[in-house]
Amino acid sequence: MKFTRRTLQSAAALALLGALAASPALAQDKPKVALVMKSLANEFFRTMEDGAKAHQKAHAAQYTLMANGIKDETDTAAQIKMVEQMMAQKINALVIAPADSKALVPVVKAAIDRGILVVNIDNQFDAAALKEKGIQVPFVGPDNRAGAKLVGDELAKSLKAGDKVGIIEGVSTTFNAQQRTLGYQDAMKAAGATVVGVQSGQWEIDKGNTVAAGMMREHPDLKALLAGNDSMALGAVAAVKAAGKTGKVLVVGYDNIGAIKPMLADGRVLATADQFAAKQAVFGIETALKALAEKKPQSSMPAEVKTDVVLVTKSSAK
Repeated sequence: MKFTRRTLQSAAALALLGALAASPALAQDKPKVALVMKSLANEFFRTMEDGAKAHQKAHAAQYTLMANGIKDETDTAAQIKMVEQMMAQKINALVIAPADSKALVPVVKAAIDRGILVVNIDNQFDAAALKEKGIQVPFVGPDNRAGAKLVGDELAKSLKAGDKVGIIEGVSTTFNAQQRTLGYQDAMKAAGATVVGVQSGQWEIDKGNTVAAGMMREHPDLKALLAGNDSMALGAVAAVKAAGKTGKVLVVGYDNIGAIKPMLADGRVLATADQFAAKQAVFGIETALKALAEKKPQSSMPAEVKTDVVLVTKSSAK
């Protein structure tokens, strides 16, 4: 009887040791997800990264996260290199906000060829470029055109038919920049306003400032500036102030970053759109994890997963 009990105890101890020995291996078996973003100088992407890290911390047993972003919104070469570095670290999934809708497609094709699942967030890949490479990459994100139209429609309430407005576009080779410009144009056309120009502010404060200042110089009777993101809207607000036109030239943006909130409160910015930055990467990560768990190949993943975008004004801002 004692022998049996001792044998059972030994067996239990061995089982425990076996479990402890196995646990690091189990930890290594967790899928490795890479999050590659655009410029971390932009508050929107810092918020996105924070949201992703918080999600991973809450689901630490499910996956490991590697997150990084480029310094300059237009540095596609640096982002391509970043993806290659992530691939070298044997990632299982790549969630990417591409700096360019076409330039990143070849490196994404290389990742898919290695068996890495790829999910597209924030800025949608060019459909023709994907088709040319024979790949399908699901886009998880909002309808940028519809979101921008919400903002444009709100601005239109303060405009009259024939009023002149300017659009400060993001990086012109990006799908989301193009879609937001189209949404603004849809709203301005419906309002009977005249779009005097569309110029790229490269998603950045300084460049948005330069474009806004130039548009106001060229069109002294300009009534509004529609910025493709809030960083460029910040630049536009500074340009409006420098020109002594605060309250005379209206400004709208897109993203609802923290820095825009006091400007919504005092009217320097009339409206923006919230596409829930903290959740953007999380939605992409969850899509990737679900596909990994179900052992779905890239080709059978959904083409699109729509996420919310809502209008934010002084009355709705918190």
